Amino acid sequence: MLLKGLLDDFPVLQRTINGKNLIYLDSAASSLKPSKVVDKVAEFYSYHYANVHRAVHTLASESTEMMENSRSNIAKLLNAESEEIVFTSGTTMSINFIVESFVRTGILKKNDAVLVTAVEHHANFVPWLRMSKLHGFSFKAVKPSGRFGELLIDDFAQFTGENPKILAITGHSNVTGQVINIKKIRELFPDTILIVDGAQLLPHNKVDVKDLNIDFLVFSAHKMLGPSGIGVLYGKKKLLEKMEPFLYGGEMIDKVTLEDVTFNVLPYKFEAGTPHIAGIVGFGVAVDYLNSIGFENISEHVSELTQYAIDKISKLDFVEIYGPLNEEHHAILSFNIDGVHPHDVAHMLDQEFGIAVRSGHHCAQPLMSILKDESKLSLFPNATCRASFYIYNTKDDIDILVDGIKFVKRWFS
Repeated sequence: MLLKGLLDDFPVLQRTINGKNLIYLDSAASSLKPSKVVDKVAEFYSYHYANVHRAVHTLASESTEMMENSRSNIAKLLNAESEEIVFTSGTTMSINFIVESFVRTGILKKNDAVLVTAVEHHANFVPWLRMSKLHGFSFKAVKPSGRFGELLIDDFAQFTGENPKILAITGHSNVTGQVINIKKIRELFPDTILIVDGAQLLPHNKVDVKDLNIDFLVFSAHKMLGPSGIGVLYGKKKLLEKMEPFLYGGEMIDKVTLEDVTFNVLPYKFEAGTPHIAGIVGFGVAVDYLNSIGFENISEHVSELTQYAIDKISKLDFVEIYGPLNEEHHAILSFNIDGVHPHDVAHMLDQEFGIAVRSGHHCAQPLMSILKDESKLSLFPNATCRASFYIYNTKDDIDILVDGIKFVKRWFS
């Protein structure tokens, strides 16, 4: 198990919910924030804040330096160059950015093929689907054939002959908890533009974009201990240089005349307007914090918790767990209780046990339809309960979750 002293870094864990100690099992939606991140954001606003890149006075210089230090930290984390790191508002914005820019630039044209999967978060599904209808490119989704939404390599292999222009895929399902083998999929599609949604992957894993030959990687700070409202778009320099900006305005220009515009150098040509500077600074501190623990330690800890939870909960014959339940299953456990609506389950766990879990379709309605077809439960309303684990969780938390699940079943029976 991870260092116990780490729990003291998260003040919210001292809270009680209806007299019960808070047990936070909703990190897949958004992680808790350590004091170091919160304190750094407050210090930045209190003593250093000014707009970046636009002045030579001391505060502006300090703000710019702190922001660019965070960019360097993130680039190092990914084994990328700083100019390949573009700050956005989050994963959703990053994906919309790519789709829109591809269409504007002509990288994605009518009759090109885009391949996604049916397990994607809507953020990596809806933009491609809608833009295919507006611009005439082909849109296809890989359907999982494994256990309860598990994607198998053979599911992808059947599409290799179609030579898709783009493959946009999650690195870690936010419903099934499956970690996708990006390297094997890249081998199947060596010439395809590979876009990876890393929102669930990056909090637990150090991703080397060069080793995996990823063209674009997107993720959000708020899922990895950082502030909300800030995200990262990594893109290969050769592709970013070809792309038309998604947003126009200040800072992203080189020269403006009455006739036309030339754009700033990378990455600034994609960062129009005043950025979320404090969020970027806070994210840099969050990355430092995660590095100090070590991503191998984080992954090992979360894997241990995941397997412990699977072992405990799978013994309950009135519970159905979704996902592969094998070594690829990590950090996320989606489940339902026979005959009980997931919202009722989540409400009871909160009120009676102080446990925070997520309930709903998790922005993955196509996958919910697939799970419902496979489900054997008496009630499956296209939703699940989802418990997700991170560095501040323990086996004791899971034991209490199991007690809570048993209580909910008894109460509704």
